[in-house]
Amino acid sequence: MRSSSLAFRLVAGAAFWSSIVLVAGGIILSTLFRGSVERSFDARLASMLDSLIASTDVSPDGKLERSRQLSESRFDFAYSGLYWQIAPLAPRAPLRSRSLFDQKLDIDAGKKVERGENGIKAFGTTGPEGQHLRVLERRISLPGYDVPVSFAVAADRAELEGDIAHFNGWVAASMGVLGIVLLGALLIQVRFGLQPLDRVRLSLANIRSGRATRLEGEFPSEIEPLAEELNGLLDGNREVLERARTHVGNLAHALKTPLSILSNEARAQKNEFGGLVEKTSGQMREQIDHHLARARMAASANVLGAHSDASEVMKRLARTLERIYAERGIRIDLAMPDGIGFRGEAQDLEEIAGNLLDNACKWAESAVRVELTPHAERRKGRPFFLLAIEDDGPGLPAEKREAALKRGGRLDESKPGSGLGLSIVTEIVELYGGDLTLADAASGGLRAEVRLPQAGE
Repeated sequence: MRSSSLAFRLVAGAAFWSSIVLVAGGIILSTLFRGSVERSFDARLASMLDSLIASTDVSPDGKLERSRQLSESRFDFAYSGLYWQIAPLAPRAPLRSRSLFDQKLDIDAGKKVERGENGIKAFGTTGPEGQHLRVLERRISLPGYDVPVSFAVAADRAELEGDIAHFNGWVAASMGVLGIVLLGALLIQVRFGLQPLDRVRLSLANIRSGRATRLEGEFPSEIEPLAEELNGLLDGNREVLERARTHVGNLAHALKTPLSILSNEARAQKNEFGGLVEKTSGQMREQIDHHLARARMAASANVLGAHSDASEVMKRLARTLERIYAERGIRIDLAMPDGIGFRGEAQDLEEIAGNLLDNACKWAESAVRVELTPHAERRKGRPFFLLAIEDDGPGLPAEKREAALKRGGRLDESKPGSGLGLSIVTEIVELYGGDLTLADAASGGLRAEVRLPQAGE
C-alpha cells in the first residue's frame, strides 16, 4: 500500500481518528475509575473516623480515653499505612495509634483546605517512611472536655494508586487490542470497498493490452457512471477511427482515378512530354500510397483494444510466400509458440512481416527462418516480443544497412521493388514504439529483428 494510494489515505485517516477516540476513551475511563476509587477510599476512611469518634470518651478526671479498639488490626502495626490520631486543640499530648509509633500526623498540612458540609477536611500529607497519606480530619467538642478535639484518620495512597495503575494497564492493553482489531477491520473494509476500482483497473489493462474493447462487468452505482463514460469514450474513439479510414479511402479513390486517367493519356503520347508525365504520375501515386498508409497506421497504432494473433499472421504469410516462391524452392521455417498477441492491427503486422519476409525470400538461396520470442523485453512497463527473420543469402554489408532503411533505399537494383518497403516497415514499427535492426544471420545472410508491443498482459 503506497502512501499516495487512496487505500492508504482512507486507512490512515480512519486510524488517526480511531486512535484519538481510543485514547480519549481510555483517559475518560481512567478518570472515572480514579474518581470512583478515591470516593470509595474516602468513604472507608470516613467510616473509620466515625468509629474513632464514637469510641472516644472523657474520663472522670477530664482526660481523653478510648473505650474500645477499632476493628482494623493494621492500626496496631508500626508504619502499616493506616493511622489515627486524637489531638486536643491545646498544648496537651495527643493520642495516637500504635502504627504511628514515634511519629505524628501533620494536621497543619490541611490548613488551606476548606471543610465539607459534615465538617470533614480531606487533604494529603507525608507520613512515616515518606508515605503519601490521605487524611480525613474533623473537629469535635466532647461533653465534659474544655477544648475542641481534632480527630484524624490517614491511609497510605500506595494501595489506591496501585489499583488505579493496574486498571490503567488493563485499559491501555484493551484499547491497544481494540485498536489493532479496528485497524484490521479497516483494512478489510477498505480492501473490499475498493475492489470495484481494481476491476476497473484490470478492465483498462485488458483494453490496453488488446484482450478487450470495453469495460466489462457490473460496478457499484458510484463507479457505474465512470464506466459508462469510459465505454462511451472508447466507442467514440472507434467511430472516429472508422470515419477517418473511410475518408482516407475516399481520398485515395478520388486521387487515384484522375492519376490513372492522366497516366493512360501520357502513355498514349509517344514523346518526351508523355514519358515525363507518366513518370511523374507514378511518383505521385507512390507518394499518395505512402502518406495515406502512414495516416492509417498512425490512427490504428493508438487505438485502444487493438489486438491480433501474431503467430497466425506469420503462419498465413509463410504459406502464401512459399507458394509465390515455389519455383525457387524457398523453404520457410517457423520457430515460435502459439498464441503470441500483437497489440495492434493485424494489417499493420502483415505490412511489417510481409515486407521483411518478402525481402528475405527474394535474397535467400534455399531457406528463410522466422522466430517469435515472447516477452523479449519491457518498455514503459509494457511487454514487447521479438520478431526475427533471417535468410541464407549473400547478406548486406554493415555500411549499407542504414541506407537500406531510408525511404527509397534499394538493396539491389537487380531485384524488383520501389525501395519503399523497409522505410514503411520502419515507420510502422516506430509508430508502435518498437524498432527495426539489421544484423548478420547465423547462416551468413541478413537478419532483420523487429520489436513490437505484445498483447495479453
